[in-house]
Order: sequence, then structure tokens, then C-alpha cells
Amino acid sequence: MVDQQAKLSWTEDRIPVSDRFDDPYFSLENGLAETRHVFLAGNGLPGRFTPGFHIAELGFGTGLNMLTAWAAWEGAGIETPLRFTSFEAYPMAPADMARALAAFPELGPWAERFLSAWAGTPCDLGTLQLDVVQGDARQTLPEWTGRADAWFLDGFSPAKNPELWQEDLLAHVANRTAPGGTVATYTAAGFVRRGLEAAGFTVTRLPGYGRKRHMTQGVLR
Repeated sequence: MVDQQAKLSWTEDRIPVSDRFDDPYFSLENGLAETRHVFLAGNGLPGRFTPGFHIAELGFGTGLNMLTAWAAWEGAGIETPLRFTSFEAYPMAPADMARALAAFPELGPWAERFLSAWAGTPCDLGTLQLDVVQGDARQTLPEWTGRADAWFLDGFSPAKNPELWQEDLLAHVANRTAPGGTVATYTAAGFVRRGLEAAGFTVTRLPGYGRKRHMTQGVLR
């Protein structure tokens, strides 16, 4: 559906900004460093990687988080595929993803493999089994039957996209988390932390990346 595709502007001709939510897709300072700090380290990765590990995500965006996790997975030397499921309401056109990901040459080999194979999901990339579930996560996540070991909560800012951070959706996240599984997000908004706690996570506020003073980590009780 064309009207459901991401609508973008560009900052400094390289950082995509959502016209719908008036929010950049990744840090204006260093999106790759932010992903490693928030989503990998925040979930104890790659240290927790084991065969069959499953990551789920709210907000696929440019694919930056997926590529960062995939590169770390291959770096860990695990031969079985990483499973990665992302929920995305407004998918980005492949040409726009390529333009955005060009800012991270370190991920170039993985971006090239992904973009050359990307024709919808599920997508078999050998060491990565990718599924991007399109549509409003408030409808698609409750219908999902998977279970994730780690969650990347990467919707747009809670102030601009509050629907993706409501308590009922976070409860569905908890319901689809493996025992002892984790969540991590760049935001430390009080209502998000309270929602995660109500859903059954033990929540910790950690130092954030760059200009963000704090971020949030949760472990399912």
C-alpha cells in the first residue's frame, strides 16, 4: 500500500527524518554507536547469543538495528541462523534504506547482502532469518505466535508516537518474551518504564547514548 510507505525528509542529506512523526530514524551523532550501546549492550549482546536466539523489534526503520545485530552474530561465530522479527507500520523503500545505510560503511557487507536479497518477508539470508511484519503493531503483535529472547523497542519518540509505547502493547511484548528475556530502549520516559514494570519486567535505568542522559533496560521476571 503506497500510502503506508514511510514519508521522509533528509537531514544533512544523509539522516532520514519521518515526516509523519517529525523524528529522525537514528541518532544525529552516530546511529551505529547508539544501536550498539542501547540495543546490543542493553540486551547483554553478543554475550547472550546462543543457537536459535530470537530478537524481536518494534520499528524496523532503515534496518540498522538488524544489520548491527547480524554483524555481531556472525562475529560471534555461531553457525545456526539468528532469528529476527520486526514490526513496522510504515516500511521504508529499499532505495531510501540504501541511502541511509550508506552512512555506515562498516556495515556495508551486510547491507549489500540484505538489500540484494530483500523482496519482502520472510527473507532467508543464511545466517539470518528475517521477518518484517507490516502493519500497526497494536494489531499485528497480539496475533504473533513467536517468542523473543531479546526485544529492541525502537519506535519513534514516545512524545511523538505514544501509541507504540502504551501499557497494553508492552503487555503483549512481555507475553511474547521467553523466560528471562530482555528488552532495551533508548527512552527513559516514566510512563514507558511503568508500563514495562506493570507488564512483568524488572526495569533498570541506565546511562543513555550521546545527548540522552538515560535509557531503559528490562528483564522479564
